[in-house]
Amino acid sequence: MLLLEVISGERLPKPERGKMRVHKINNVNKALDFIASKGVKLVSIGAEEIVDGNAKMTLGMIWTIILRFAIQDISVEETSAKEGLLLWCQRKTAPYKNVNVQNFHISWKDGLAFNALIHRHRPELIEYDKLRKDDPVTNLNNAFEVAEKYLDIPKMLDAEDIVGTLRPDEKAIMTYVSCFYHAFSGAQKAETAANRICKVLAVNQENEHLMEDYEKLASDLLEWIKRTIPWLEDRDPQKTIQEMQQKLEDFRDYRRVHKPPKVQEKCQLEINFNTLQTKLRLSNRPAFMPSEGKMVSDINNGWQHLEQAEKGYEEWLLNEIRRLERLDHLAEKFRQKASIHESWTEGKEAMLRQKDYETATLSDIKALIRKHEAFESDLAAHQDRVEQIAAIAQELNELDYYDSPSVNARCQKICDQWDALGSLTHSRREALEKTEKQLETIDQLHLEYAKRAAPFNNWMESAMEDLQDMFIVHTIEEIEGLIAAHDQFKSTLPDADKEREAILGIQNEAQRIADYNNIKLSGNNPYTSVTPQIINSKWERVQQLVPKRDHALQDEQSKQQSNEHLRRQFASQANIVGPWIQTKMEEIGRISIEMNGTLEDQLNHLKQYEQSIVDYKPNIDLLEQQHQLIQEALIFDNKHTNYTMEHIRVGWEQLLTTIARTINEVENQILTRDAKGISQEQMQEFRASFNHFDKDHGGTLGPEEFKACLISLGYDVENDRQGDAEFNRIMSVVDPNNSGIVTFQAFIDFMSRETTDTDTADQVIASFKVLAGDKNYITAEELRRELPPDQAEYCIARMAPYQGPDAVSGALDYKSFSTALYGESDL
Repeated sequence: MLLLEVISGERLPKPERGKMRVHKINNVNKALDFIASKGVKLVSIGAEEIVDGNAKMTLGMIWTIILRFAIQDISVEETSAKEGLLLWCQRKTAPYKNVNVQNFHISWKDGLAFNALIHRHRPELIEYDKLRKDDPVTNLNNAFEVAEKYLDIPKMLDAEDIVGTLRPDEKAIMTYVSCFYHAFSGAQKAETAANRICKVLAVNQENEHLMEDYEKLASDLLEWIKRTIPWLEDRDPQKTIQEMQQKLEDFRDYRRVHKPPKVQEKCQLEINFNTLQTKLRLSNRPAFMPSEGKMVSDINNGWQHLEQAEKGYEEWLLNEIRRLERLDHLAEKFRQKASIHESWTEGKEAMLRQKDYETATLSDIKALIRKHEAFESDLAAHQDRVEQIAAIAQELNELDYYDSPSVNARCQKICDQWDALGSLTHSRREALEKTEKQLETIDQLHLEYAKRAAPFNNWMESAMEDLQDMFIVHTIEEIEGLIAAHDQFKSTLPDADKEREAILGIQNEAQRIADYNNIKLSGNNPYTSVTPQIINSKWERVQQLVPKRDHALQDEQSKQQSNEHLRRQFASQANIVGPWIQTKMEEIGRISIEMNGTLEDQLNHLKQYEQSIVDYKPNIDLLEQQHQLIQEALIFDNKHTNYTMEHIRVGWEQLLTTIARTINEVENQILTRDAKGISQEQMQEFRASFNHFDKDHGGTLGPEEFKACLISLGYDVENDRQGDAEFNRIMSVVDPNNSGIVTFQAFIDFMSRETTDTDTADQVIASFKVLAGDKNYITAEELRRELPPDQAEYCIARMAPYQGPDAVSGALDYKSFSTALYGESDL
């Protein structure tokens, strides 16, 4: 009766002796009705059984009541009450040795499980390491006494009974264990709160690590660009082709060895930045803003500056090589012409200064006059060579030849000597003409010989000079022009030979007349130093130089034919690679807007596609090898293709970057889908709607296209005041910079936020409040007790001191910290 009063909370009337059984039954029924109103189902038991003292029925009812009010509220991961309590015990005792909770009877006989439960939640109450598995009575009594003294859990069980029973009573142990569950329920809430905080902090720590990685990679790349650009902008010319060729080789090493890894780093940097921003959006964190000067746009600007410097440096190198090549050619030509002229002028001043006409006979004087006329003719013939020497020296000066001072000095000496020869020639002519009236006899044949021999001799010297002249050509047409000119020269040789024989005939005729008239000639022709032997010797030299010139021209023709082969070989490969790259770029653009299978299928397809692109790399390498052969052959143009190696390199780098970015976009979509719980069907629906209105397949939507897309998905953004306001709100989310376009990623982020939930600052604040025991602040000790060491120290280092009126020493402000995590204030 007393138990029933306790259960019902009512004072039952005492039955009179005569009506004892009836009143007892009525009283018991009132208690049973109350129990039933609380949701307790009593099966096969009534008031009569209890009044009549049926112990089995009464004990069953008591167990049902205990199960309802002490155990049924226990629920762990939506299991039944008993299974939930067992699962809770298993989780809490898992770290303890010699404890293996599998049931509510035998698993508790050695007392270690009870002690483990207490130690897990209140380690200061139990010295668990000193307990022995072979002393169950001591273990059980220790747990029962500590629970009663410090946890207000009454001692419901007897240690000796448990140890002395083969199978302890399951319901009794379960009832007693449920008291521990309720005693530690506050700690369970704290653990849940700590788990939430750990999850949020882990996201923040990972994001900070990604930010640090980005900053370092960006700094390294910008520093490399900063170091490299001055090198590329250094236009200090070298003196020789060999030195400039070494610069060109160093530039090729830069292009081939040093730059490609930096291209990959730049691409990876953009991918890391996009992935980080996606993770920040998915975790409801503010967007990452890199340090000043380290934005992706800053890196792109620096990279553009680098490539401009690179292009300018290569053009400068090739122009310098051409300039030096021309300078070497001109310098050698100057030296040849100067040597020939200096050889001709040797002794001429001394000859012009002679006073031989003062003691000469009349015939000698006449001879001297004729000789001087021949010299003047020869002098005039050499005027063109002197002008050529001066013109070459001037051109060397204009082209900044490194040895211009010595060239100028030599040229000046030649010009001064030429002026002196002109002055001396004029003076000598005046002296000879002064006595010319006294001269009557002249050997006309010698004079005629001299007059014809001098220009012929000069022609032979010019011919030898032309036959030995160095040449430089860059095309097959130029060498064919030189060959044609040489063939034209060879066609004049028969007429020249006739002229030679005619000149020699004049000399022979003079000798015949002298012999016929018994005239003794003094030896050489007095009017010229060009003897028949000299003419024959030079003519023989011309005959020798002609085949040598033939051979040199043929060699150059072979070289130009080889160069033409290199041009055609490069053009053939470039005309395949160039369109292939363009086709792949177009295919990537098409793939990025198509929907074929799941995102994982698309990702696998893109990675296979990326591998096919990487496998194409040997074709680029082959083209690089062919391009190097062309540069080594100093070939500067190619009419067989519109593709240069620079175009191919830029296209290839853009292709690698585009496929990597496209893969990254799909990975970010997978990341968005998984983090936000978006189904594959939803993702496909979003993609289909976006693609339907992306008419130009550009990967973006204009405002009107985007509005139509939203309407197709059920958004009320029609052209009225309310619809316009809603559309403007959405546009401020997907296009915060007012660029006038909406990307697919921005569209997916918006739809993710609209259809899923995320952690909020309020949720994190509530979790910290649980750990703080409902206080407005938290202490470092509490953080270290409830959180893993690294995350506890992370919070302690960043939390500001709490300034409220209830603050204590060392109090920390978890509210401002939580709002800062979500960008509502600064950490």
